[in-house]
Amino acid sequence: MDAAVDASTSQFELNEEQRAIQEMAQAFAADRVAPNALDWDRNKHFPADVIRETGPLGLGGIYIRDDVGGSALGRLDAVLIFEALSHADPAFSSFISIHNMVASMIDRFGNDEQRQRFLPKLTSMEWLASYCLTEPGSGSDAAALKTRAVKSGGDYVLNGTKQFISGAGDSDVYAVMVRTGADGPKGISTIVVPRDAPGLSFGANEHKMGWHMQSTRQVIFEDCKVPAENLLSDEGAGFGIAMAGLDGGRLNIAACSLGGAQSALDKALSYTAERKAFGSKINQFQALQFRLADMETELQAARIFLYAAASKLDRKAPDAGKWSAMAKRFVTDTGFNVANDALQLLGGYGYLHDYGIEKLVRDLRVHQILEGTNEIMRVIIARALIGR
Repeated sequence: MDAAVDASTSQFELNEEQRAIQEMAQAFAADRVAPNALDWDRNKHFPADVIRETGPLGLGGIYIRDDVGGSALGRLDAVLIFEALSHADPAFSSFISIHNMVASMIDRFGNDEQRQRFLPKLTSMEWLASYCLTEPGSGSDAAALKTRAVKSGGDYVLNGTKQFISGAGDSDVYAVMVRTGADGPKGISTIVVPRDAPGLSFGANEHKMGWHMQSTRQVIFEDCKVPAENLLSDEGAGFGIAMAGLDGGRLNIAACSLGGAQSALDKALSYTAERKAFGSKINQFQALQFRLADMETELQAARIFLYAAASKLDRKAPDAGKWSAMAKRFVTDTGFNVANDALQLLGGYGYLHDYGIEKLVRDLRVHQILEGTNEIMRVIIARALIGR
């Protein structure tokens, strides 16, 4: 990977362990992900076999406690991992992030029996996990969700539909936010649903702009029976569980934007050093140099911001939520803009699939939408400011 991702360029000097973690992720990404990313995208192939290879590396439970096979790393460590993986393929890295978000919810809010039942298979990547919050009628207004779970003997019976679920149909475990009580956030609970639950089915794979490597389907519950023992925490705790997972998820998706944008800049630097026009390499034209300088400056600013936000989350700083929202908004906007600028620098070649940049542009665009749209990030930031 380009030296530009070296954290020594920021105020965050990595220690020996962090550098080893970063180098491990970079090596795996370069060896097992980068050579296949364009084919996975072209063929809309979900590489479950390669995803499972990350388990022995400790990437199935990055910040999960070690008694269930987790790596017990911090949020800054996770950011370094997702940044490195996304340099090869943001869609691949993003799925690993989603899987870790679900594992983290079970680790933090599950009881001992649930942790021992689910997490060893999740941290090893024997089981893959998906996060189910969004519905056809509720996206940004997550507390308006309608999927209902009704207690019946020793089971919950679920009815409803989840929308835009990454890994749906391929994952083994689904963390599902359901309504067990009255309208509003206090009536929401979280239930872990296994893939083989009776009454669980999946919609057709969506035709998307990007993230072609990942399956994205509806998750459909029709009198779906799930053991009551799969309820995380208590009834009514689900909205808080869902939101607690999102601060880290927002940093992860920002890291995926950062790594993808760095890859686009690296490709643009290589291309402009070789391409000639009017008798000179095009990187000798001052207007193009200024564009490259701005791209580098903006990426480094995003990197410092993201690392600072991750450090706040590690320290459990009171304003960590606000910083997570700010980092998600700033880094994903910056990442998309840098990738889009890189495409422009390659001209017609940037528009071709084989050069890899158009894929990065398509993949990074959705990062401004998921884990809370960037408009919702502004709402969170503004409320934190007004509240202060």
